[in-house]
Amino acid sequence: MNTVSVIIPTFNRLDSLPRAIESVLSQTKTAEELIVVDDGSTDGTGNWVKETYPDVILIQQANQGVSAARNAGIRRATTEWIAFLDSDDVWLPTKLAKQLLVLDATPDYKICHTEERWIYNGQERSVAKPYKKQAGWIFEACLPVCAISPSTVLIHRNVFDQVGLFDESLPACEDYDLWLRVTSRMPVLLIDVPLIEKHGGRDDQLATQWGLDRWRIQALKKVLNEGHLTEDQQDLAKKQLVEKCVIFASGLEKHGKDREAKYYLEIIAQG
Repeated sequence: MNTVSVIIPTFNRLDSLPRAIESVLSQTKTAEELIVVDDGSTDGTGNWVKETYPDVILIQQANQGVSAARNAGIRRATTEWIAFLDSDDVWLPTKLAKQLLVLDATPDYKICHTEERWIYNGQERSVAKPYKKQAGWIFEACLPVCAISPSTVLIHRNVFDQVGLFDESLPACEDYDLWLRVTSRMPVLLIDVPLIEKHGGRDDQLATQWGLDRWRIQALKKVLNEGHLTEDQQDLAKKQLVEKCVIFASGLEKHGKDREAKYYLEIIAQG
């Protein structure tokens, strides 16, 4: 039997965390473990979880960022499969059941994701074309943007033994970095219907920060240096690295940051 742990990292999201927790507990196929990682919240999150959901596994730690929070949950989890849910997102009721059914039928796959609905300030938006989810060997699709949403994923725990955990040195785009490492090594399954709601419009969301490509560039450099990419994957990653460096350097120059722009232009020159 496939067993599942759900990991919810959270930081000062007591306004949306109850909705996220309830969406997990309301699944038609319930998970064996629900782990909430309170990453140094100052809004009473820890005490609220203890009082309201005593059966939920609560990890409390000093604020270290979402990667450290997810990694703490992964280390604590005891099940075969691991799922993530951002504390401002929501699972639809059949999310886990449908993923487990598909994975039971295709035991060679170790990761499954789903389509999603985008909700921005309470209003549904169309999913932008670059974020349309894909299946199979999707490394190329993962190069421009983060093509897999953490809240959609169900992943076998031994994948982390193979590729490593979330990179805690990255303040953003940590999911982009992980999916490069995963999709360069294995294919992914896709359930091509929305099974989560991804909520946007908050000021504290990492995706709203300017200059995210600096972290994608770092992730691309890292995956190229790891030495496991095929020749075709190397060519694709190098091409994407150059494109991102050109665009990012141009943006820096427009903001008068010539010294920082020079660093990214030097990356291009180094080939």
